[in-house]
Amino acid sequence: MRAKISYTVTAAVLVFYFVLVGSRGVMLIQTGTLLTVTFGVAVLILPVIGLWFLWKNTQFVRKANALATELDAEGGLPMDELKRTPGGRIDRDSADEVFAKRKAETEAAPDDWRSWFRLAVAYHDARDTPRARKAMQRAIALHDGKPVGA
Repeated sequence: MRAKISYTVTAAVLVFYFVLVGSRGVMLIQTGTLLTVTFGVAVLILPVIGLWFLWKNTQFVRKANALATELDAEGGLPMDELKRTPGGRIDRDSADEVFAKRKAETEAAPDDWRSWFRLAVAYHDARDTPRARKAMQRAIALHDGKPVGA
């Protein structure tokens, strides 16, 4: 729940910022000189890119959460079998052990979105966010029946 609130607050702040920047771009365009119109258009491009990025991230999070809900209903969510340090952080060797198990499961069933979901969680626990995201994108694509690249 805390993550949802955090995400919502961050998204709201970003949208406010995009509106603020966009209004400045419009003001520059309304000035009417070649330089300010050019700069105003350039300034307007930034919020458009930002909104697109925010939209894509929101869609990704919603789809990943939907997969988690479905997997939880099936009883297939990975158990937390990770050892933790006294400070509560995930023990690196423990994360590596779980990752090796999840990778073997995924290699055995490369077309199963469930194994890719669990592999994404293992990547996340091993602090490899880019690979976690790619594995989750593959899980989403497999779940939705979309073609996936190698």
